[in-house]
Parts: sequence; C-alpha cells; structure tokens
Amino acid sequence: EEGFSCAFRQWRAHSHCRFLHGYSLAFKFTFETDELDERNWAVDFGSLKSLKEILKTTFDHTTIIAEDDPELELFRELNTRGLIQLRILPDVGCEKFAEYMFLTAEVWLIDNGYSPRVSVKSVEVWEHGANSAQVYN
Repeated sequence: EEGFSCAFRQWRAHSHCRFLHGYSLAFKFTFETDELDERNWAVDFGSLKSLKEILKTTFDHTTIIAEDDPELELFRELNTRGLIQLRILPDVGCEKFAEYMFLTAEVWLIDNGYSPRVSVKSVEVWEHGANSAQVYN
C-alpha cells in the first residue's frame, strides 16, 4: 500500500531530520506459510482491509512523534487544538516504522486466525524512491 502522507521528526538527529518533515510512505508486507488453506491461499486478500485500516489510522495525514520526544507536550497541545492528528510511537523513522508494522502485522495474523499457519516474512517501508527500510523475520 502506498500514499500514506505523514510528518515526523527524528529529534535525536544532528541533521535536518531533526525538523518536522513529511513523506508519502509506502508499505509492502510479505507473508509466508508452508500450508495453504482450503482455498489454496496463504491470506485472504479481502481480509487485508483491516490491516490497511491500521496503516491509514497510523500514517495517513498524521504527525508521528516518538514517545520520548522532549517536545511531546507541544505536539499534544497541537493535537488538542485540532492542528494535527497526533500518533505517538515508540520511535520514528523508516526503519522503526517497518519494525512497528512488522510487529503489528504479527498481531493482526493472530487476531484474524492466520497464525501460526502464516507468519510475517518481511515488511518494507519506503519514504520515497531512494529510501526504504526492511525488517525480516
């Protein structure tokens, strides 16, 4: 899935990445199994709508701030005033978004009855055509 426009900052960076900036993120999930279901599917593509909804809620037109960002209260105030849609994650950045969605997809598989038959093989996140990060099982 692609086109999830969000803003974030990497407050620990010594570069321009410490400033609030945004990307239209794209995500690729790869699932694996040794045993297909009775329809010869690993995962029913129709059921992925709920995983896409998680992506949309987390990354679409949101501002993502790390839970330890020293300016977190300022971002909470902006959210309270209706200026941003704040999402607080353990950490931010392409690598951390891939890790977060990998763990989220593992829970999604459990919640939707796919696990342990199906597992997450990898999640890749692109900030743009030149930058991506991938997390593997």
